[in-house]
Amino acid sequence: MTFTPTASGARSAGVTLTDNAAGSPQTVTLSGTGTAAIVSFSPATLTFANQAVNTASAAQTVTLSNTGNGTLNITGVVITGTNSGDFSQSNNCASSVAAGATCTISVTFKPTARGRRSASVTLTDNAAGSPQTVSLSGTGSAVPAANLSSGSLTFPSEPVGNPSPAQAISLSNPGSAALSISSITLAGTNPGDFAQTNTCGSSVAVGGTCSINVTFTPTATGARSAGLTLTDNAAGSPQTVSLAGTGTTSSSTVSLSSNSLAFGNQPVDMNSASQTVTLTNTGTTTLNITSIALAGANASDFGQANTCNSSVAAGGTCTIAILFTPSASGSRSAALTIADSATGSPQTVALSGTGTHDVMLTWTPGGTTGIAGYNVYRGTTAGGESTTPLNSSPVSGAAFVDENVQAGQHYFYVVAGVDSNGNPLTPDSNEASATVPSP
Repeated sequence: MTFTPTASGARSAGVTLTDNAAGSPQTVTLSGTGTAAIVSFSPATLTFANQAVNTASAAQTVTLSNTGNGTLNITGVVITGTNSGDFSQSNNCASSVAAGATCTISVTFKPTARGRRSASVTLTDNAAGSPQTVSLSGTGSAVPAANLSSGSLTFPSEPVGNPSPAQAISLSNPGSAALSISSITLAGTNPGDFAQTNTCGSSVAVGGTCSINVTFTPTATGARSAGLTLTDNAAGSPQTVSLAGTGTTSSSTVSLSSNSLAFGNQPVDMNSASQTVTLTNTGTTTLNITSIALAGANASDFGQANTCNSSVAAGGTCTIAILFTPSASGSRSAALTIADSATGSPQTVALSGTGTHDVMLTWTPGGTTGIAGYNVYRGTTAGGESTTPLNSSPVSGAAFVDENVQAGQHYFYVVAGVDSNGNPLTPDSNEASATVPSP
């Protein structure tokens, strides 16, 4: 006899033997129990929150229970459906689950595109209704990206205290959402030896780029290192760039042709003649010049132009020309400051001058024969010019600068042609007047 139950639970029958023997028919009672596996999922669906494209979610778990009275034999557990490639599963169910036992299936969501994504976990087994499924759904959302043009910067050796030229790193966002930047900082062993400026602001648009410029100013000799850290909302944040350089002892020395320039008296708002300072690199290595600037109380009253550029070779020279244009009367001072890689940087040149208010007179020479020059006479009232000329000897040209004036005073002038002995040859000219500005 064999038993092949068609349903679960108790099953019974009988074998009847009809014959010519006494007691016919004879019977044999048959009984057995049919068993079956029954599949139950908890939960029956999984819904994932919005997930950035190409990034994996946290796993969600489905519990598979065999609520039947027979062993569940599993043929396969796979992901099927429209977007099956966006989901993945792992499980501990093995090839069978005993009656009343459970196992778990863990599912993660990694969308390959934006928008609604769906699939199913499909279980193939020996239970009724096979294959059984668990519905999966989620939404792929826009995601930023942070790509750096380099993961490291190495600077040439620099004298201690001398800033290097900047090196640039490009940051690009090839993602599908704006890259939000929380901070760009320096950290590591020697962060104080490096500095950064950037054009990134607080975000970089989709497809956009910005630059980060780093300089190296060693504070000590030897190997120096740090790291540039970019904190943002992209995958892999924070991104880092390693920084390295070497500090050396400076062998550049500077000699200046003068440590001070005095311009003397100069009319207000008038340019002086230029004075020049020669800078000589008396060292054995190239002198790197960071800046040549004017500073001090009256820096705007002075101007400079130079031939130094950004460096001066060992033994080389360059010149710095200074002009004085006082903006007001009285003593004016400033300093020329040269920041460079030499010992003792910055070098300075003291600048001084005095702003004065002058009266500048010009006239048209007369045609009188024998005129050797001209006398200039001044008064403080109309027609009240002194009989003593301002000039100690006849003025040979047709112009005179009266430097001995007082601020706020009004003056009147006449000019007369004279012979070589200073005797008048012509009548006084028409009267001219001038008011000296107040301080």
